[in-house]
Amino acid sequence: MRGPLYAASDLDDARALGLDLLTTDDIRRLGFAEVIKQIHWRVGKAKVFVSFDIDFLDPAFAPGTGTPEVGGFTTWEAQQLLRGLAGMDVVGADMVEVLPAHDPAAITAFAGAAVLFELLTLVAIRRRDS
Repeated sequence: MRGPLYAASDLDDARALGLDLLTTDDIRRLGFAEVIKQIHWRVGKAKVFVSFDIDFLDPAFAPGTGTPEVGGFTTWEAQQLLRGLAGMDVVGADMVEVLPAHDPAAITAFAGAAVLFELLTLVAIRRRDS
């Protein structure tokens, strides 16, 4: 979503493979409401597995990761994005790249736990409503 690209064609190559790709700048320009709308449209009624990479968050909120990149999102913004997925058929989720040893203050683990709570809630909401 952000960080360096390794070739001028990186984004185009991913799109040619059928991926819908939004950069951090795209998300900030479109706003979360529009991005969530696009995700719901793209996924439709399909089963969903959400993989959340903790470095989606700015290192100010999650420094304990293998690839910290400045310019990321806040924990509140992550909550808003995840809560916007309510109603989708979320059947599973994971979180990647939380490295507690890189964060002696444990704020990354705390942020990660909050994200996992949101992800579990998506599964629970779907089960409750079905």
